[in-house]
Amino acid sequence: QVQLVESGGGLVQAGGSLRLSCSASGSTFRFNSMGWYRQAPGKQRDLVALITSYGSTNYADSSKGRFTISRDNAKNTVYLQMNSLKPEDTAVYYCNLKQMGISAWGQGTQVTVSS
Repeated sequence: QVQLVESGGGLVQAGGSLRLSCSASGSTFRFNSMGWYRQAPGKQRDLVALITSYGSTNYADSSKGRFTISRDNAKNTVYLQMNSLKPEDTAVYYCNLKQMGISAWGQGTQVTVSS
């Protein structure tokens, strides 16, 4: 069983920055993919960015150039640095870990960007 705990959400003005963190514990394997998804009210949950254990990354088009995903394998922690935030970035951000055919989710952290 894997547990994911997110932190770092909050309220920020447009153009500001936030850094999200997600720590994994439990039965984590050396090789996995960790990522961030977001879900705005009434919308589906969409990929923001993900990173593999090898450091390969994938970003949604809306994230490219503004968000940076990184990870500390020794700490089983993934980060999402979000810059130049826009009101349309407002959503609940969920951490995700995929390994050995298993997908685990965190409880989500709210990010609100005011105009």
